[in-house]
Amino acid sequence: MQLSRSDLADFVYFLATARHHSFRRAATELGVTTSALSHAITALERRRGVRSLNRTTRSVSLTAAGEELATSIQGPMQAVTQAAENLNRFRDTPAGRVRINVLEDAVPLLLKPVVPIFVERYPEVEIDISITNRMVDVIAGGFDAGIRYGGTVPEDMIAQRLSPDIRWVAAASPAYLERFGTPLKPDDLHHHRCVGIRLGNEQLYRWEFERSSEAVAIATPGPLTVDATHAAIALGMSGVGLIYAAEPVLAPYVTSGALRIVLGDWASMGSGFHVYYSGRRQVPTALRLLINLIREIRPLEELRAPSSVGDRAE
Repeated sequence: MQLSRSDLADFVYFLATARHHSFRRAATELGVTTSALSHAITALERRRGVRSLNRTTRSVSLTAAGEELATSIQGPMQAVTQAAENLNRFRDTPAGRVRINVLEDAVPLLLKPVVPIFVERYPEVEIDISITNRMVDVIAGGFDAGIRYGGTVPEDMIAQRLSPDIRWVAAASPAYLERFGTPLKPDDLHHHRCVGIRLGNEQLYRWEFERSSEAVAIATPGPLTVDATHAAIALGMSGVGLIYAAEPVLAPYVTSGALRIVLGDWASMGSGFHVYYSGRRQVPTALRLLINLIREIRPLEELRAPSSVGDRAE
């Protein structure tokens, strides 16, 4: 039985569904509706006369035939995709699509200054951005790359630095500091309300401080824990308690007076943003162009919050 053009297109749909074990997640990766994806695979099964997927209301799994099909076509389909990507080198205007998984903090600090320039410079390139603080397997998720702080990049990935190292600081609203006082050393935090941080791996983060050769990590007390920076900032500005974040993220709020940095002379340095991707695949042209533009603009080079309470030496 000869292949049809429909078979080739539907193989792409099938492989995405096999990778995610979910019509919804596969449809999101491919940029189609769940219904269209399901109908395409049903049509493929009808044309081939073999069921490739087991479907229930809660899950999708491969049949024995589906397992064999996925194993057989994955390599050739990747080769076809790469061949199409290689043609971009011969275009006058780059085109294509890049799908990246991005840490929340990277949106205002890296992407906001860069993306408007990118879409003007490369109008035929599409960027699909998924924003989450949770640890995500970018390969299994169908992403071309991820952007995270360097210390959280998976070890089996190729990583490229996108920014300098970043200062991490504590901050609070003026109203909170007026009511509860200003901590002058990290141990003072044990007597304050703090908004805790839950990391992408579900662990609770200990606030890190350093000065000269001294370094401490504080398990902060407080009635609240959040897993998103924007939530911590909103709570901090409301006067709920002290917060802890990357200094460049806090810069606009410190400048406006909504927040004040405390323990500034105890600020710790953390690894800057890195882009990471699989070494088993060639870097897509669209991703390479985005990396190059971030390095050209260098949006974090000069971004730092103004000094505030606690920056003086004790």
